[in-house]
This record gives sequence, C-alpha cells and structure tokens, in this order.
Amino acid sequence: MSFFAILCALLIEQVRPLGPHNPVYGGVLAWTRWTSRNFDAGKPHHGWIAWGLAVFVPTLLALGVHWLLVLTLGLPFAVLWSIAVLYMTLGFRQFSHHFTDIRDALDEGDEPLARSLLAHWQGVDAAELPRSEIVRHVIEHSVIAAHRHVFGVLAWFSVLAAIGLGPAGAVFYRMSEFVARYWAHKNGAAVQPSSVAVQDAAERAWHAVDWLPARITALGFAVVGSFEEAIDCWRNDARRFPNENDGVILAATSGAVNVRLGGGSLSPIPVTDPLPRAQAGESPTAGRRLDSGSTPGREPEPGHLRSVVGLVWRSVVMWMVLLALLTLARLLG
Repeated sequence: MSFFAILCALLIEQVRPLGPHNPVYGGVLAWTRWTSRNFDAGKPHHGWIAWGLAVFVPTLLALGVHWLLVLTLGLPFAVLWSIAVLYMTLGFRQFSHHFTDIRDALDEGDEPLARSLLAHWQGVDAAELPRSEIVRHVIEHSVIAAHRHVFGVLAWFSVLAAIGLGPAGAVFYRMSEFVARYWAHKNGAAVQPSSVAVQDAAERAWHAVDWLPARITALGFAVVGSFEEAIDCWRNDARRFPNENDGVILAATSGAVNVRLGGGSLSPIPVTDPLPRAQAGESPTAGRRLDSGSTPGREPEPGHLRSVVGLVWRSVVMWMVLLALLTLARLLG
C-alpha cells in the first residue's frame, strides 16, 4: 500500500498544495515551542528530553492512529490516513514556487527581481550576487529542499511502512528536520532563545536521521544523471560543504549535471519574526555558508536550472518505479 499512498499524496499535492499558513504547521510550531519552553533547562539531558518529546510524540500519534484504523475500520482507512500524513509532509509545491519565480525572473533578464526573490526565500543579502551565483544558490537550495521535502520523506516512510509502522517514518523525518532548524534559528531570538544543549541534541539527531536518506538521494541523482561524474564528485568534493549530509547531495548533483557548486557565501538578513518561514517549511539559515571551495564543473547558468528539474523528476520516477515493482512482487509472492 505504500506505493499507492505515495502516488496519491503526490498527485493531490500537485493539484492542491498545502498552504504555508495552515493549522498543521501552526500546531507543529506551537508544540515545538512548548517543548523547548518547558524542558529546555540548559543541561545536555534536558536537550535530549525536549528533542525526544518534540519528535516522538507526533510520531507515536501518527502510528497510533494508523493501528487504530487498521484494527477498527480496516486497511483501506489506514491507507487514507497514510495519504493524509504524506500530503502534509511530502511534496514539491511546498518550495517549488520560489524556484519557479526566480527561474522566470532570470529567463526574462530581470536579475534585480531574482536577487530580491532569493533574498526573501532564504533570508540573505543577495544584492551583489552576479547572475551565475544567483543560479548556483538557487540550485543548491532547491536540491536540498527537494531532498528534505520529497526523497528523505520517501525513504523513511517506505522503510517503516514496510515493517508495519504506517506513516510514522514520514512524521519522524520531518519533525527531526523541523526542530533542528527551528531551534537553530531560535538561538538568535531576543526572548527565550534556545540553549546550546537543545540545539546540539537536535543537530546530532538530525545528522543521524538524515545520514542514510542523503546518500539514497545522492545515489538516485547519480543513476539518473551522469553516473561516473556524480560518484567521482561525491567521493572527492562532498567535504567542500560544511554539512556532511548536504555535501553528499550537492556534490552528486554537481557531477550529475556538470555544474559548479559551493565556494560562495551569503550574509544573513536579520529576521525578527521566524514564524512565516518556519511555517512554510523553509530554512531561515540555509544561505549561511562559509567559503570552502567549489566543485568542478561548468559555470552555473539558467540552463542548469532546467537540468536540475529534470534530474529531480527522473529520480522521483525511478524510485516510484522501484516501489511499484517491489509492491507487485509482494502481491504476487
């Protein structure tokens, strides 16, 4: 049933995407704030308690509803629940409008508008970026967003659903990503900033949770792109990026479409209210990168944006075909 749940969720999300200011994101934000406000006392074990509550309570709630539906109403209703959860956690439309708007601005030659849209999306100062750097940053942010909104969710959902845990994997992955991002951002808040302990716990947990999905995503990009170049770039250039998991994905993307990534920096724009961006599932700190060298490849140009779109969609099709084949084998077996 995992294949059908994922397919339905993706189709529904394409027709009617989830809005940025919906009750689900509002509830997640309120829950995350409550756990840090009541359990973040600054000690390492308090950080892990806050993280465990913030992540595992929603995960167990999703699992409990799944099994309640299985035992009372039957599997079809449990599948509908999985579709609903995937609709809230999975999807391109949660970030793709930013990519599309910037790409259209570049196609029309309106670089000031493209810089403004990039600055608004990532909360960074992009006023001095040349055209190639705008494209590079858009590629990097979009690929990471595609991983966190689509491929990472698919990986955790598919694995845990296969052992009878329903949509728990999708909730676990997205909550792990959200609390790490939100608490890192809240560190700069004027009122009740997050402690180092809770940030460290969330960051460590997120690195472990995303370790395997990041490599699955990179492998998918290599298979549907230029395989040898992607693997070579993965092996030799992933360390150029400060985040290990993101570096693996970006290096594989660089090799798969032959584009130079990394090696730049963006200055963050002070943000007084993180609520809109946090609710929209975007990263207020995603643009903060130290200059660490770039990967080999061609200078980024607008044509690479279309190549990246094709790379991502081919990877989605590949994993969906694989899931369909596994589902068919299980049904026939």
